[in-house]
Amino acid sequence: MPKAITTIFGKAVRQVALLRGGGSALPGLFVEKIDSSFVPDTLSQLPRGVVLVSGTNGKTTTTKMVVELLKGQGLKVFTNRTGSNFVRGVAAALLGEVNLKGELDADIAVLELDEAHAVKFVEIIKPRYSLLLNVMRDQLDRFGEIDTTARMLRAIAENTTETVIVNREDPRLRAIGEGIAGKDVSYFGLSAELLKEFPSDDDMRSGRPASENSLPATVTLNSIDDDTAEFEINNKKYQTSLQLRGVYNIYNAAAAMATTLAIQKDELNTDKLMESLAQVRPAFGRGESLTVNGQPLELVLVKNPAGFRLSLSSFDPKGYATMIAVNDNYADGRDMSWLWDVDFDSLRENGASHITGVRAYDMALRLYYEEVTVASIEPSLGLALSDFIKQNQDLPKRIYCTYTAMLALRRELSKITDVEAIS
Repeated sequence: MPKAITTIFGKAVRQVALLRGGGSALPGLFVEKIDSSFVPDTLSQLPRGVVLVSGTNGKTTTTKMVVELLKGQGLKVFTNRTGSNFVRGVAAALLGEVNLKGELDADIAVLELDEAHAVKFVEIIKPRYSLLLNVMRDQLDRFGEIDTTARMLRAIAENTTETVIVNREDPRLRAIGEGIAGKDVSYFGLSAELLKEFPSDDDMRSGRPASENSLPATVTLNSIDDDTAEFEINNKKYQTSLQLRGVYNIYNAAAAMATTLAIQKDELNTDKLMESLAQVRPAFGRGESLTVNGQPLELVLVKNPAGFRLSLSSFDPKGYATMIAVNDNYADGRDMSWLWDVDFDSLRENGASHITGVRAYDMALRLYYEEVTVASIEPSLGLALSDFIKQNQDLPKRIYCTYTAMLALRRELSKITDVEAIS
């Protein structure tokens, strides 16, 4: 089918879906059915190719950072901004950017895809660059054992045509980087002092401390001090203030900078790189801060034990009212037994104000065994949020939430405060 016809029909479906408040992937599904070549043909127009971002944790925030850093280098960037981790989500995003002739005005695409969908994506579209973030136990009821996830990421690396950017501190990803041939591999990493803050999945289960390795990294996160971080780029140190919060987000910044360096190479403007990084705000729900009744309310997405652990260590609970919202819908992962691998000691002194979500009572039981006091247990997200705000009017607030709980809470919060649209 001619691209102009596909585009016109696709844009019409997209407009109808928006008017009806429909999902962001619906127009993409329609386009897939009528023209399976729409996505590869459109992306093939890009002179700088495709960057694929994948891994268990941090895809949305890191993708946003790569986009902003590349824009700061003067590139026009297309991205699947809604974070829809399907090829049809990419198609839907393209429909919002192409003109009626199907032409895309961009230099490069930066796409977030989860491991399973990325494997299918690279069968039809070979990325020029791929960024592999981490391999953690996340939604294992969907993807199987952790080594299955690693094999998916290996397939992504093997189908990358130019450069693979790898987390040096993840042993499974490091093995991928050392084992692939015929393409460039670059690493981002941590200083020895920060390694203990980022245990791999194996480290968490064995109790062993992370061990330093000697592979060279193009970008290293050296230190973090409140809202300031020091990075080392090609053996030169840079300090910058950040709007990002949480040690995991700041490590993702190292990943984003390593990817920008791999793309720009000698054309990289390091001053503009640091300026752009200082302006990046968290992606929705990933340390996002809203204002409710004059007080900040932070949303912190949690998906697995390592991510929850890092979140708890990143945010001091003193002076904050804390709520935890846990669902077990498909997008969250059905198996929530990983909650028992999280250390909740930091909440013991101040307790948790509210526990909510489909698995509220499971979460409350976990906190009971951790000797964390819980003031209220209410499975209904809407009721719990309303009461949480009412009972803690004069305090800043923080909500740790699984993915679908975060989306539902944002919808409720949008009724009372400004919330960035995500579709």
